[in-house]
Amino acid sequence: MRLTPRPLARLHLRSLLATRRLHNLPSHITIDPEVSEAVHANKPVVALESTILTHGIPYPHNLEMAHDLNKLIRSEGAVPATIALVKGRPTVGVTDEEIEYLCRPPKNGSFIKISRRDLAYAVAHGITGGTTIAGTMILAHLAGIRVFATGGLGGVHRGAETTMDISADLEELGRTPVAVVSAGAKAILDLEKTFEYLETKGVHVSTYGPKGVNLPAFYSRDSGIPSPFNFETAKEAAAVIRMNSRMICFCR
Repeated sequence: MRLTPRPLARLHLRSLLATRRLHNLPSHITIDPEVSEAVHANKPVVALESTILTHGIPYPHNLEMAHDLNKLIRSEGAVPATIALVKGRPTVGVTDEEIEYLCRPPKNGSFIKISRRDLAYAVAHGITGGTTIAGTMILAHLAGIRVFATGGLGGVHRGAETTMDISADLEELGRTPVAVVSAGAKAILDLEKTFEYLETKGVHVSTYGPKGVNLPAFYSRDSGIPSPFNFETAKEAAAVIRMNSRMICFCR
């Protein structure tokens, strides 16, 4: 018997899963209404991390960058959603006032970096902090956001064979179904081991550019490490992201 595909049914299933996830969110997570409406309407939303605001770039350059990123994303027809913990509240889509708060260094002490291991403690103690790649991926997924843009990835540190110093970002890339668009792993890391680790975790890695373009290394376009896959257009990348999310959905 010949079976015909039912794309509408599959679309309905994905929509239902996203809606159920949003409805089952813990009450202490805040999602900006614009972000929530865009996710429900299946409009493009781009998640952004916040450690670059709290730890990466000094004030006021971090504030300028945050506003520039939001404008750039909106100019392409998408909704930006910067993610952070604000006074212990996981927030998906911080306001301009909250961005200003995150960008200004506190008078006493400093904000903390919040990864998977830190989420529960930070929420329980009312802590403000910038979410790392791992922390941002978790909250983006809970909010139904499927694409996340960032700078440099964490990875396997040099000497990890004795220190076991491996970024939690790599673990999250292998377990949370959010597409991460980045400038590659940070050049100071052991890049060969980093990409071997991603392969072990089953993480699909593609590089923008024709076949033969190597993996980038954050502030360097060419790490010298061959990319396993390449794509030449945003449409081609979107097709891979879409299919990857479908495959993960049915494999879990």
